[in-house]
Amino acid sequence: DDRDHFGKKRLDLAGPLLANLFRVLFTRVTRDLQRYVQRCVENGREIYLNIGIKASTLTGGLKYALATGNWGEQKKAASSKAGVSQVLSRYTYASTLSHLRRTNTPIGRDGKIAKPRQLHNTHWGLVCPSETPEGQACGLVKNLALMCYITVGTPSEPIIDFMIQRNMEVLEEFEPQVTPNATKVFVNGVWVGIHRDPSHLVNTMSSLRRRNMISHEVSLIRDIREREFKIFTDAGRVSRPLFVIDNDPKSENSGSLVLNKEHIRKLEQDKELPPDLDPEERRERYFGWDGLVKSGVVEYVDAEEEETIMIVMTPEDLEIAKQLQAGYDLPEEVDPHKRVRSILSQRAHTWTHCEIHPSMILGVCASIIPFPDHNQSPRNTYQAAMGKQAMG
Repeated sequence: DDRDHFGKKRLDLAGPLLANLFRVLFTRVTRDLQRYVQRCVENGREIYLNIGIKASTLTGGLKYALATGNWGEQKKAASSKAGVSQVLSRYTYASTLSHLRRTNTPIGRDGKIAKPRQLHNTHWGLVCPSETPEGQACGLVKNLALMCYITVGTPSEPIIDFMIQRNMEVLEEFEPQVTPNATKVFVNGVWVGIHRDPSHLVNTMSSLRRRNMISHEVSLIRDIREREFKIFTDAGRVSRPLFVIDNDPKSENSGSLVLNKEHIRKLEQDKELPPDLDPEERRERYFGWDGLVKSGVVEYVDAEEEETIMIVMTPEDLEIAKQLQAGYDLPEEVDPHKRVRSILSQRAHTWTHCEIHPSMILGVCASIIPFPDHNQSPRNTYQAAMGKQAMG
């Protein structure tokens, strides 16, 4: 396996970090309480809960971790991670935004290993290729791309229950001699069962996700060659949004984007909502980005799932591909003023998704460089570092 593959990485955000810290501290509180109760019982004293439960353990522990950045207990400061909480840089507006999207790889900075520092194919659209510090931390400190989203994590039990209703045979009852060709089903890396008709199951799960019946951040990966169907619902996976292409042969819209004029009209109506609406009603009537995700126009795809789909670069390329399939000839003249040139050599039978815009592979600082595609590569990196120090 490839250790630098971004689909196998998880980013620890504030949620999981604080949860782990709380778990450690709470265990300490319960341990102290147990000792106190034991002493009271042995000496025949009365038990006072306000003495037994030391709330200051939790308060002090959380305050210490957030103040110093040493994540873990105070006594074991040597073994804990350092620099987890940092003071937000308010040097300029750009530096604040860039600092909020910064990620760190916990590898010793003095190591001369090149592999984790290099740009990987799976970073496309998830990590900025230009914005990284020079010197010691080069390539280890990364910045998230503009549209990149990190999953919060959702419970996996409802999904397992649903699949059992949909003829998934649980592992306990599985006999390999009877069905040697069955597809294995994994949920968060745990083998939960097998299924005889995987393509139907994958299509069902995918349509459920597009209809917002299961969370939009669940990723569904079908590995046809290895006969595996992997589902991930855990927190910290790095994903990005893509336009969905309708591939249902029954629909008249087949082969083009699910996005249509109706959705655009709803988005434009958001501007006309009266400003004095109460928040509850506003939330109901506001379409917005969440509306696009819920109506299956936009889909979140993580690095692991990205390898099982076909992404077309622009909607124009999609139109050209449709015309080619219908038997028309290629347009000969290429418009020199076009920002995104079509790569017409890519011939795919079906496209499943479309990029929102190719410039979304860049991060906060690199995206404000004019014509970054006309610069020598390190120049973009230098500008991304210096743009944070600019006035204005």
